[in-house]
Amino acid sequence: MPEGDTIFRAARTLNRALSGRIVTAFDSVFPKLTRVHDDTPITGRTVESVTANGKHVLMAFSGNLVLRTHMRMNGSWHIYRPAERWQRPGRDMRIVLATAEYVAVGFSIPVAEWIKASAVERHDELRRLGPDLLAESFDALEAAARLRARPDVEIADVLLNQRVMAGIGNVYKSEVLFACRVSPFALVRTLTDQQLDCLISTARKFLRANVTEGLAAMTIYMGFRRTTRRDHPGERLWVYGRVGEPCRRCGTPVEIGKQGRDARLTYWCPACQP
Repeated sequence: MPEGDTIFRAARTLNRALSGRIVTAFDSVFPKLTRVHDDTPITGRTVESVTANGKHVLMAFSGNLVLRTHMRMNGSWHIYRPAERWQRPGRDMRIVLATAEYVAVGFSIPVAEWIKASAVERHDELRRLGPDLLAESFDALEAAARLRARPDVEIADVLLNQRVMAGIGNVYKSEVLFACRVSPFALVRTLTDQQLDCLISTARKFLRANVTEGLAAMTIYMGFRRTTRRDHPGERLWVYGRVGEPCRRCGTPVEIGKQGRDARLTYWCPACQP
């Protein structure tokens, strides 16, 4: 699943390409989207903004309408020039939105719906999200309270819960826990306030470091290299994807395990994260 920084960068790139432009064509394989387009056409509307809220992309149009998409595991948005060849096959197309200057194509997107702009804050999925780690208004105290509200859950699982903090995925889960020297299997109630503060601040720092200007390409999700350590090939991550390799701190082999209901993979150093 794309993590919060990837969604943020996607929304930023879409916003730069589409914001303020008039929609000249719209198509989708989702009947619920096309029915709205048939009744109240999307063509002729202006794209007002594209923003990220956790792992959701919200594309706002004139006329009190917002397109919400969620990528889940395999979805992505691409931006092309008109007549430019797509980098994925047409069978993967789910949404196409064109302006005179750019064409936005949503590939393999599993979740897409129209929402009235006036109803976004009341939307069931969106209103339940925890504080967004990439939002300027991020509330660290609220995030800590939501962590503490799950005392008997392993911390690795809680970090993935978007209703606690929005934006962390499997990569950041492992990297943040390593950086703060916290065992992924520790129950929340066993952690000190200082440890929780470290997890929250480090997660925000890591995500923000990966949405710096200059990293975004016009084709979204292609070749993005995430780093939590240093911007050097082969040394970008502390533990994620490095099972059996020596810990960058102590040399102990990195281990891997499955956690939670969805058996998500966790990487950790047994010496640095006892």
